[in-house]
Amino acid sequence: MIFPKKLREGDKIGLVCPSSKIKAEDVIKCKESVEKIGFEPVFAENINDTYAGYMAGDEKVRAYWINKMFEDDEIDGIFCIRGGDGSSRIMQYLDYDLISKNPKVFVGYSDVTNLLNAFSKDCGFVTYHGPMVLSNMIDFDELSKESLLRMVKETNQDEILNFKNADYAIEILRDGRAEGRLSGGNLSLLSASVGTPYEFESKNSIIFIEEIGEPLSKIDKWIYHLRNSGKFDECAGVILGQFTEITNPDDETFGANESIGDALRNFDFPVVYNIQSGHGKSNLTLPIGATCTIDTKSKEILTFECY
Repeated sequence: MIFPKKLREGDKIGLVCPSSKIKAEDVIKCKESVEKIGFEPVFAENINDTYAGYMAGDEKVRAYWINKMFEDDEIDGIFCIRGGDGSSRIMQYLDYDLISKNPKVFVGYSDVTNLLNAFSKDCGFVTYHGPMVLSNMIDFDELSKESLLRMVKETNQDEILNFKNADYAIEILRDGRAEGRLSGGNLSLLSASVGTPYEFESKNSIIFIEEIGEPLSKIDKWIYHLRNSGKFDECAGVILGQFTEITNPDDETFGANESIGDALRNFDFPVVYNIQSGHGKSNLTLPIGATCTIDTKSKEILTFECY
């Protein structure tokens, strides 16, 4: 596993929509947001395209622009503008050989979960579960911005990135120590990947999970699908991120953490939660494919070794 070349001030960033489209009036906002953090934006041409009412063009068009951004030597990194729906359609049209020969900083989350894990697993380089341009950077909070730039810019990269001193309390569901490659992302996408060629890696991995805007019954269904398909049998640990706007009107005391806790109760690996990554206001950047260590006893709750 390699880390892609770090970004520098003034680098060209390809802006892509792998899933849903954006409105024409949002283009200038996206441009200014990327410029504000020190990069030169280069837009894919499909970002305003429409297919089926919500996707940024059909699957071949969206895959073409991702392939093109990786192939273009003038593009130094790739930021996803937004998530949405439709990334599952493009997976077979991505050129994994081309992408593996041109590793670049690639950032996104939510529906981009498919791409983050596929590029990490099949192309051999670390990807970044982190803020997207329209979704986060237009109204960028300082914690999210600092976390992203610390991860992807050469001048701010430490050998070990430790999350224990952030502005929130990381909670422990089960004590322990574990080390493994980080995988995961949005729960619905992880569940849907099982049984496909793009299934996320779980063996000896630390699995990160987040979700938004779903009834608890779906959280329960998806997490037990992962359990029943054996995804937790040989994993090293679990990190739970933000579960935003998850509803259970019949019992408000039983939420996502309780449901997932039930699903994981017969395993002995460490589980931590309340990691501020996902669909909340703050969205810390996590390196998918990097070596991750959880050590609850020494209070080094979550570190990523960058090698």
